[in-house]
Amino acid sequence: MPPPPASVAVESSPASINPASSIKVMVKDAYSKKASDIHIRVGHTPRFRIQGQMARVKDHPKVTPELFEQYLDEILTPHQRQQFVETKELDTAIFYPGLVRCRVNCFDSLTGGAIVLRLIHLQIPSIDELALPPVLKNIIGYSQGLILVTGPTGSGKSTTLAAMIRHLNESAKKHIVTIEDPIEFVHPSKMCLISQREVGLHTLEFHNALRAVLREDPDVILIGEMRDRTTVNTALQASQTGHLVLGTLHTRNALNAINRLLNLFNVEEQPTVRIQICDSLVAVIAQLLVITVDHKRTAVHDILVNTPAMRDYLLKGDEESALQLMESDTYEGMQLINQALFEQVLSARVTMEDAERVSPDPTDLDRRFRTAGIDSSGVVRHFKEGKSPFST
Repeated sequence: MPPPPASVAVESSPASINPASSIKVMVKDAYSKKASDIHIRVGHTPRFRIQGQMARVKDHPKVTPELFEQYLDEILTPHQRQQFVETKELDTAIFYPGLVRCRVNCFDSLTGGAIVLRLIHLQIPSIDELALPPVLKNIIGYSQGLILVTGPTGSGKSTTLAAMIRHLNESAKKHIVTIEDPIEFVHPSKMCLISQREVGLHTLEFHNALRAVLREDPDVILIGEMRDRTTVNTALQASQTGHLVLGTLHTRNALNAINRLLNLFNVEEQPTVRIQICDSLVAVIAQLLVITVDHKRTAVHDILVNTPAMRDYLLKGDEESALQLMESDTYEGMQLINQALFEQVLSARVTMEDAERVSPDPTDLDRRFRTAGIDSSGVVRHFKEGKSPFST
């Protein structure tokens, strides 16, 4: 894959940098350990996030102020160095050909400068490879509307969106425009024409790019985080004028996503905005990551599909009925996170303790376990009839 224009391609360390303590060496080490993030902080030895847990890395030296400056020189341009000095924080990306891309955040802290690098694999995974619900293939195939992918930071939202874009890229002939800060996964144009724009590199301001995108003849628009009312208004306008819009939010379940959007507006505006959201919405995919018994991680999902019945409940604000419909309407591909967690425990891929640790409603999940006769070890007890109450 050729070096993407949205990041600094780092071929080798400058001569002034000690290769034994370079960012590149650290990234290679993190990649070999299957780490998702690297944390660098003045006064501390680097730490890797591996399977969700922060781990100290003894193979790399403690970061001194001088070494931190060396790291900045290695990965930032002179203009970015000056920007970091002026703003005390910086978002960018770097690219190691044949290895990995990294999303980079530099910031100042109480103990000194810090850098966090998120490792992004060059190969974009498919929906099937990630074991995501097959309904995502149907959802990304809509010709217009609003799709929200939600979850806390580090829950894999970007990876899920990338897999959905990959599926569309391999199955449809459309123009996809993304506005990212920064670009993470780089999509080669296949059946689709894909235009990726990075804030600060291909556009000076996010909102300028957002206003311009409707004049760029897009079929699909990926706008990243729905961060303010201007973004939401533009997304709703685009989704109601023949475009499919994808955005993200930091909510732990699907129904909270609707409330989060509404709360960006004044109380008197919310009834009108609710109607616009309900008219535009295609689906909400809320995602959490849970540790598996083989010490990996897998995603579990709330999936809300905006069927006519669901739209009626959302318009009324009837969340109880909406939850019941999500649980029962499996034909449309809807489900609750607790249903997904229950199935993971039943198939012995996840322990009860880990499932309850991430569940948005542990009490409900515990009720499902007790009803199914699953004991604290995650084993299904034998019933008098010799089968589980869910057996046919």
